[in-house]
Amino acid sequence: MATRWGICSAGKISHDFTVALKSLPPEDHQVVAVAARKLDDAQTFAQKHNIPHAYGSYEELSRDPDVDVVYIGVIHPYHLKACLIFANAKKHILCEKPLAMNTKEVQEILAAAKRNNVFLMEAVWTRFFPVSVEIRRLLAQGEVGDVKMVRSEFGTPLLDVPRAVQKELGGGALLDVGIYCLQFISMVYNGEKPESIQAVGICAETGTDETVVVTLKYSKNRMAVFTCSNGMELPNEAVIVGTKHSMKVPAHMWCPTSLIVNGKETEYPIPEPYMPTNFLNSTGMCYEAEEVRKCLRKGLKESAIMSHSDSILLAEIEDEIRRQVGVVYPQDSL
Repeated sequence: MATRWGICSAGKISHDFTVALKSLPPEDHQVVAVAARKLDDAQTFAQKHNIPHAYGSYEELSRDPDVDVVYIGVIHPYHLKACLIFANAKKHILCEKPLAMNTKEVQEILAAAKRNNVFLMEAVWTRFFPVSVEIRRLLAQGEVGDVKMVRSEFGTPLLDVPRAVQKELGGGALLDVGIYCLQFISMVYNGEKPESIQAVGICAETGTDETVVVTLKYSKNRMAVFTCSNGMELPNEAVIVGTKHSMKVPAHMWCPTSLIVNGKETEYPIPEPYMPTNFLNSTGMCYEAEEVRKCLRKGLKESAIMSHSDSILLAEIEDEIRRQVGVVYPQDSL
């Protein structure tokens, strides 16, 4: 039986996710409903993607008996409210990253999912790309030896995009693009908590972080460094250095399609989109959707690849980085 999806928000990322789902077999995945804050937007989206039901509120979507799991594509500050609506309606959830604005909100979401016995996963899509699967396989078999250093960067000019810089819209480089660098480091180090975090950064006039450089020290003298920026284009690569060899993810490390191991590059192509998408390599979201289906079929409430503890760790490190850089959101004082 197909996994029946509801789409929460009719924005750009929801469009791309819906296009990505269409690259999977229709007997496995179906989009049955969409909701937006304005009914017109939901209806336009539904028409474009051939979705049977359109709703003008998230509450209506939460009451649809045909929806198994909801993809939440609203902007960061609305994640908490949306997750609570669907968890309390006993709907399974795939919520865009960052799962919430801070650790406190993440814990509130996870508690609601547990209380209602629903599956919940933060949509860190990068972890499910074939390149990431191969990295984990190679690390597990000791391909690079003992990992000593991980480096990653993600920078792209977004200062003219309100949601990337406005505090009330959850702006800032760390939560938007830096999370990809951080999750990569955390994946390589198997979800271990760093022993120390040192962050320096510059903030935009809006009070959100524009460029941040973070050094993380792990046990056994292992290190990691990442740079994120919404003010400039960076090389956008990731490197893992071990005692024997190294691995490199060329641009674009957050949606990777190739991997260089000891100088040899291998391509990992992703599905072609059937209609234009807003973001690079968006059809790669099909892999996280497949993971959700696998977990639901097994009766699991979280994914081992992007677990609840992974989401808490990301939020905790992000909170500490923001504290050091001096970025405070309204949600931090609640």
